[in-house]
Amino acid sequence: MINVSLADRVGLIELDRPERRNALDVAQCRRLVDAVGALRADGARALVVTGSGTSFCSGADFDDVYSVGFRDALYTALHALTDAPVPVVAAVNGPAIGAGTQLALACDLRVAEPTAVFAVPTARIGLAVDPWTVRRLAQLAGGATARELLLACAELGAERGLARGLVDRIGGRVDALALAAEIATLAPLTLAYTKLALDRDDLPVDDPALVSAFDRCWASEDLEEGRRARVERRRPVFGGR
Repeated sequence: MINVSLADRVGLIELDRPERRNALDVAQCRRLVDAVGALRADGARALVVTGSGTSFCSGADFDDVYSVGFRDALYTALHALTDAPVPVVAAVNGPAIGAGTQLALACDLRVAEPTAVFAVPTARIGLAVDPWTVRRLAQLAGGATARELLLACAELGAERGLARGLVDRIGGRVDALALAAEIATLAPLTLAYTKLALDRDDLPVDDPALVSAFDRCWASEDLEEGRRARVERRRPVFGGR
């Protein structure tokens, strides 16, 4: 199960399989994709992903991980988050193991409770994560941390994750929702462009998609709204146009 709700233009996606510590199987991955699409269609300007109970996501469901289609379903779900044109915050409320760490990495920001633990112990069981995951982990937390987690199958707690850059803030779901609510008031076109530029660092700076997104910000009604709000000494109300 996945619980979905929307308040103040912040969409909440809660993995709810407490009996499996919120492990991901094919069906759950597909539900995650559907949840992202539904919340975007309903006007969400920021998303929060979390788990029910005391686990964020214990990883891949071993009853399903070796089945045909699991790998494609997992990476489709992860990229639904990275490709979403709105910022995504992970509220890591406990262990995020294997695919759970990948899920946290797919989000743009990570707010972790003190009980959070990150690990990618694929070498213990003969599996592997894709190059995107390896590079994303190194980009966020540094090459040394990536090697520690991937080659030594080490675990990284919340405080060390904060020191290494994998965690952005220590806090719980309330803190993650508050962060997302603040983000939801910002200029949507600017956020979408910035996320594209950050996530697609393989694109040349003159790539048409980047140039178009950049130019759209400078030609937007939101730019004018920001100017008016500054003159009028009020908070701008952006429409995403």
